Amino acid sequence: MSKGQSTGSDNRLLAEALSCVRGERILFRGLDFSLEPGQAGLLTGPNGVGKSSLLRLLAGLLQPSAGSFAAPERKALCDDRLALDEHLPFEQALRFWAKLDGKGQADVTAAMARAGLGHLAEVPVRYFSTGQRQRARLARTYLTGAGLWLLDEPANGLDTASVDQLGVALQSHLDTGGIILAASHIPLPIGFDFTLKLEPLEDLEACL
Repeated sequence: MSKGQSTGSDNRLLAEALSCVRGERILFRGLDFSLEPGQAGLLTGPNGVGKSSLLRLLAGLLQPSAGSFAAPERKALCDDRLALDEHLPFEQALRFWAKLDGKGQADVTAAMARAGLGHLAEVPVRYFSTGQRQRARLARTYLTGAGLWLLDEPANGLDTASVDQLGVALQSHLDTGGIILAASHIPLPIGFDFTLKLEPLEDLEACL
């Protein structure tokens, strides 16, 4: 495993001495953790401590300032970006990603049903409510077929029934050998194998 890179050669998620600096701030440093297939980890801590940055780093969108990590080759990040064409009907917007992911219509239908949005297949995404948009983000994640789900506040905007439905999808992913790392201020209805609490750190200059 080389510094700052994901090998994509293992089914595990493994971080060793992982650190991230953004601007003049150290968001986190020296993180060590691992998740095996079928395991879930929870990220907690106040806003601004680097939870979202850690998820983006593990997704390959940011580079660590130190340390290294290994992750499954196929991974999906679900964050506050919708990543769907809002002018298209929901089903058609999902089909665009299905083609890129090598998925078919059955996968699109299953992802919509899993998110509880099958009845909105023909509704343009721009008309979705806050909760429906969140479930659309989750449907996009379900559609990928990725082994590693990196979830940033996945229950935001969801009502009680939708949170329960999310819990069923998360547990099913774990039961089939998937891995979940989630940042959430809202309790999620699954068991976690570890909780990693990120704390505020000093400014970069104070640590040099």
